[in-house]
Amino acid sequence: MNLYLLRHADAIDQAETDVARYLTDKGVSQAKAVGRFCRDRGIVPDIILTSPYRRAEQTAEIVAKKIGSSEVLVVPFLGSGMEPATALRELEPYIRCAGVMLVGHEPDFSLLAATLLGLPQARRLHLRKASLTLLETERLAPDSATLHFSLPVRFL
Repeated sequence: MNLYLLRHADAIDQAETDVARYLTDKGVSQAKAVGRFCRDRGIVPDIILTSPYRRAEQTAEIVAKKIGSSEVLVVPFLGSGMEPATALRELEPYIRCAGVMLVGHEPDFSLLAATLLGLPQARRLHLRKASLTLLETERLAPDSATLHFSLPVRFL
């Protein structure tokens, strides 16, 4: 499975609730850039799973629109505060997919990537807003993945 980790794009700092924070104009541009990058390189995951937070959903929808046919599914486990063990368990039904994109938050994604890569500390990783990371794994377990790339949006 190719597991793409896409941190949500730039969002407003404050809203009525954290869940309600939405993308800034810069964030919309960032999400479009990620979508173009994926489209131009044939990166079309079988499904895009997104956090229920508005900024993540917006990022996922913009990317999906740019790449075409990917289905976007809102999943509660990707909400802010996700634990790696929870993600690995929740992703199990998708293990046979060739590609799955997750759209979510920090430090959750750094923790998940560190776990999959078998790194002893996640603090050495930081996935920036709208960064795209590709991990390849045949099983959803600690120390099972290979890092193919992790690109900040400014390089996309």
